[in-house]
Formats: sequence, structure tokens, C-alpha cells
Amino acid sequence: MQGRALAHRARSQDVTIHDSRVTAHDYMAEALGLAVDASAHGDVPVGALVVRNGQVIGRGANRTLRDQDPTAHAEILAIREAAQALGTWRLDGCELFVTLEPCAMCAGAIVLARLDRVTFGAWDDKAGMAGSVGDLLRHPRLNHRPEVASGVLADECGAELQRFFGVRR
Repeated sequence: MQGRALAHRARSQDVTIHDSRVTAHDYMAEALGLAVDASAHGDVPVGALVVRNGQVIGRGANRTLRDQDPTAHAEILAIREAAQALGTWRLDGCELFVTLEPCAMCAGAIVLARLDRVTFGAWDDKAGMAGSVGDLLRHPRLNHRPEVASGVLADECGAELQRFFGVRR
């Protein structure tokens, strides 16, 4: 892995979430439940939640195969639901919890939605855009850069992905 990606990983792990690691684990556990549901329907097991003031306002689980829609990633679906719940596309004051490091499409949506923070579980060394392949979330030329935290329930999130792909290989 490139040195720059390693530096991003080290820096992102220092972010405090809602003053309590337990709360972050609780949200990630719920997102992991959504990921398991996606897997049961044949989709890659990724789940996501948008949280504002301690309340879940958006949920999503990958539906790309079910919907035959390449944009139906868990993060996109959770962001859409949250925007609808708030009646605005600006998700200021919101945090996204997702079981896998966001891809380029999802990272772009996160930036455009103005989410304050992103917390993810497992790293994605093939497509991750929060430090693995690149770092779109914290790109210095973009007008919005959310805080990023990683590794919350990483082992559990990674194990679900390994189970899913192990069956298909």
C-alpha cells in the first residue's frame, strides 16, 4: 500500500465519534444487519445509516442486483432517504455509518450532500476512496471535506464480505 494511504489510515482512526465508541459500534452493528440482508438477496453485503442528533434518518443496503441499478449502493440509498426525511439535499449535522470504505461514486455523493462525518468498518483496497485507492473524501481542492473515522467493527464487516465472496468463488 502506498505511504500516503497509510498516513490517511492512521489519521482517520483518531476521530472521536459522538463522544462514545459504544454508540459508533451500535450504529455500525445496525448497518451490519442491513449488510447481511443485502447478502441474503444476492447483493454485496454493504449497509449504511445516516444519523442526525442520535436518530437514524436514513438506511440503505446494497440493491444493485435486486434493482439492476449500478447506483443502488447502500450509501446512496441511505443519503436519499435522509434527504427526503429532512426535506433538503444538504445533510449538515449528519453522519454516515457504512460497513465498507466508500467507493468513488459514494464518496462523491457524501461530499455533495455535505455530510459532517463518515464512519466505516472495513477497508476496501480495490475501490476505497477514503485512503485505500485514493482519498476523495478529504481531497484538498474540494469545498467540503467530512471527518473520517475507520475500523469500527472492521473485523465483523470484513468477515461478512469474506463469507459472501467465499461462497461465490
